[in-house]
Amino acid sequence: MSLDPRDPVAVAQALIACPSVTPEEGGALALLEGLLRPLGFEVHRPVFSADGTPDVENLFARRGEGDAFVFAGHTDVVPPGDAGRWSRGPFSGEVVDGELFGRGAVDMKGAIACMVAAVARRPDLRTPVVFLITGDEEGPAVNGTRALLEWAAGRGERFSACLLGEPTNPEALGDAVKVGRRGSLSGTFTIRGVQGHVAYPQLADNPIRKLPEALAALLDEPLDHGAERFQPSNLEIVGLESGAGAFNVIPGEVRVRFNIRYNDRHTAQELMALIAARLDAAIGPAAYQLAFEPPSGDAFLTPPGAFVELVSAAIEAETGRRPELSTSGGTSDARFIKSYCPVVEFGLVGRTMHQVDERVAVADLERLTRIYENVLARAETL
Repeated sequence: MSLDPRDPVAVAQALIACPSVTPEEGGALALLEGLLRPLGFEVHRPVFSADGTPDVENLFARRGEGDAFVFAGHTDVVPPGDAGRWSRGPFSGEVVDGELFGRGAVDMKGAIACMVAAVARRPDLRTPVVFLITGDEEGPAVNGTRALLEWAAGRGERFSACLLGEPTNPEALGDAVKVGRRGSLSGTFTIRGVQGHVAYPQLADNPIRKLPEALAALLDEPLDHGAERFQPSNLEIVGLESGAGAFNVIPGEVRVRFNIRYNDRHTAQELMALIAARLDAAIGPAAYQLAFEPPSGDAFLTPPGAFVELVSAAIEAETGRRPELSTSGGTSDARFIKSYCPVVEFGLVGRTMHQVDERVAVADLERLTRIYENVLARAETL
């Protein structure tokens, strides 16, 4: 392959050119395989399936024997939206005024390119290395990292630690390392009533009249006031649906969708019971039905220790900044990896992720590559 794997900008451009919108592979994993095999990696690209979700192709690559240091990430990207709103093509990988444009530049093909370049620049590296790359992080996250880890465990694979390349920095490279994530739980409650004519309310039962009490029960009292290393848990209403499509009809039901981002004071099961108890007290158990989506993972924390210190020191050596140890933001595939080895997240500046004109500073790609090189050098001590 003519592409130089030591050049993170060139690799990132090539990856961006692959239209790997979830769940499409788009050529991105094939590109990585072509880069990693000449570097001495044994590469597998298993495809996983599950009912109700699309098949997803993933990549697992190993070099060296023994407990491996893991670089993890995803090549799938969110849709670009209206390409006409982009100043450069969303899959063009153009560099303009020192910035690389394209869907995935930040989240997270740019970081994967830096991982490849870091390994390629260290041919004498003795540390066993694994690449754990999914095509399902932006999707249901069923046939991706979780399934790939189970597959790897079935092969007897063991890992010393994992660095996940999600964009972690709010403003500048070196701002923050993610050492944990809050959990996420989604649900829907439906208040039942009796549909009828608005002119004859005595013949109907408007369920919307019970809605203020139900919402107050869920929103007025905080779920908690935070934890030692986590911000407070929050419940947000994300959807309301009711009505029969006419102004003269009292609806027969109202549906409320919500999501909870929660810290380590709770588990998903405990929150399910708490939401039911609050609704019971507010409107009565016979007035509603409650259903939850399958939990995507409880909150977790990688405690301060050798690995967190190793990554922080590598960042400080390159940027001169000591990163904040953060647990903010949404979920990531670290929620699956943490069950197999210590995991922290560090990648690029995330200000433009998922936006029109997603882009990354070319200088940051080189700096992140050097940070990853430094991490690899230090990983021999794990």
